[in-house]
Amino acid sequence: MMGIGCEKNGTVFLTDMDSIEKSNLNRQFLFRSSDISQMKSKVAAEAVRKMNPNINIDAYIDPVGPETEHLYSDDFFEQLNGVANALDNVKARQYIDRRCLYYQKPLIDSGTMGTKASVQVVVPFLTEPYSATHDPADASIPMCTLRNFPNLIEHTIEWARDNFEGLFTIPAQQVEEFIRDSNQFAKRISQCNTSADKNEMIENVKQILASERPKTFFDCIVWARNIFQKQFYNNIAQLLYNFPLDHVTKTGERFWSGNKRCPHPIEFDVSDKTHLDFIVAASNLIAYIYGIPQVLDHSKIASEVVKVKVPNFEPKTGVKIHENDEEIRAEMEEQSRQSVTTSNNGEEEIKEILAQLPKADKIRDIQIHPHEFEKDNDTNFHIDYIVATANLRAENYDIETADRSKIKRIAGHIIPAIATTTAMVTGLVCLEVYKLFQGQKNIESYRNSFANLALSFFSFSEPVPPTRKKVKINLMYKFE
Repeated sequence: MMGIGCEKNGTVFLTDMDSIEKSNLNRQFLFRSSDISQMKSKVAAEAVRKMNPNINIDAYIDPVGPETEHLYSDDFFEQLNGVANALDNVKARQYIDRRCLYYQKPLIDSGTMGTKASVQVVVPFLTEPYSATHDPADASIPMCTLRNFPNLIEHTIEWARDNFEGLFTIPAQQVEEFIRDSNQFAKRISQCNTSADKNEMIENVKQILASERPKTFFDCIVWARNIFQKQFYNNIAQLLYNFPLDHVTKTGERFWSGNKRCPHPIEFDVSDKTHLDFIVAASNLIAYIYGIPQVLDHSKIASEVVKVKVPNFEPKTGVKIHENDEEIRAEMEEQSRQSVTTSNNGEEEIKEILAQLPKADKIRDIQIHPHEFEKDNDTNFHIDYIVATANLRAENYDIETADRSKIKRIAGHIIPAIATTTAMVTGLVCLEVYKLFQGQKNIESYRNSFANLALSFFSFSEPVPPTRKKVKINLMYKFE
């Protein structure tokens, strides 16, 4: 509608590696229900052509990054008059910024987050680049809170999300790497900073390929039942063994007070829906990793899981449980120092590591399928597992549980997109595009924008000029 790309030599290049989902329809007027599952860039380009047959538009489905520089090459960037992006992560934005800086191309960066929106204009030699400033890092949950002392449902959801990666993604990926090149994998283990990291990688491979490898779906149910016992009974019972209800700190204060909720172990009950949901999700997730046919019948799984016998809990002495993050950091630093002094990082250590792992020639034909977390597929058991795990851990600590939609939103880091915010930021971007094509050379002509529709807050400011540095040279230097 603005006439961009409509001249004989003009072209709009559009790329998006994502496909259309149902949730996109409420804020994108280019997409329709019939377009679901198709590539966004292709559908958008076709919709724009119907609105304006004179436009020249090329649609790509490849991301812009180091791995696609053969596609978005020097010739590609040299032909551009400018770049407009709306990316969902800082790393990608910084990469685009570096490319525009290198080729001296204008960049208009924009983004939305719920009711918030921002636009930043980058003009070569006139304004600072996008990467010149950084937003403050998001506040993170303390490690000891996640591991042992949650007090909010957000803590248990984050724990469940990490737990999913630790059980169904990272170990299987490491096994894939080991099967592909055992020597390279052993070398990577030898380069770990701490002995704990080395041992964890070795144990992951040994468990996946040997000690915990299921052959049937019933084996998967047994595995899931033991994981339930470990996570929601044994670990909690061990925590209470280390820190009983009447435990006091060095200063004489009650240990279980303030934000520290005293937990209780959970006895497995097949008639409890959340308990059975966990077993169903966990058993099907582990079955997928090994290529074992999945079972979706809850009643069949329920009838099988009651046959599983789990060992009685026996507390362990000498188990160190950290009370705060300072203790965790101190232990990690000590392990790192010990690793530096004891490791030779040479051929001998690699041989020692390989000796602990299964022989590569015996497992080369094994097919392992790691899970890549996907929040929008309700049939893959990913959200099912996280919902059950988060609520079971919340039950451990007497935290109010949450429904599926809330857990999915938090675990998937979903921030609702609002059509009015998207429309507003698009209009602000278009205003800056007009200025660029008018050839405005004064920094006062451009505006960076920030708005929050929830507060009726709108802020417009001149871009910051680029930092100038003095370069000391003598007659022997020259610029080429």
